[in-house]
Amino acid sequence: MNTRIAIPSAAPGGMDAPIDAHFGHCAMYTLVDVEDGAVKEVSVVPSCPHVQGGCMAPVNYLADNKVQALISGGMGMRPLMGFNQVGIQVYHGSGAPTVNVAVEAFLRDSLPEFTVDQTCGGGH
Repeated sequence: MNTRIAIPSAAPGGMDAPIDAHFGHCAMYTLVDVEDGAVKEVSVVPSCPHVQGGCMAPVNYLADNKVQALISGGMGMRPLMGFNQVGIQVYHGSGAPTVNVAVEAFLRDSLPEFTVDQTCGGGH
């Protein structure tokens, strides 16, 4: 399994960073490249500007950064549908406190897919 995962993170990002609860308003994204079931590389990119109704900006930004999976604690319906349209699989972070914990859960295949039932009204 070779995948680039994005995790909304608090500053300064990285594997030990706390996960930011809502992807669209995070400080940055920690990008984790996984090859053959192990972390190969970790990088950090700043969040892109997000304004009310501009939910596709982060979706396109992550797609442009070659992200294939996203782990998030919360998001609205529009971005979830957007991620589905661009082929980025979204997983629910299930309360993981740090990027490292979330990635380990992903590697164990223990994170649930993010569903429409888990979406919020945005801005949380």
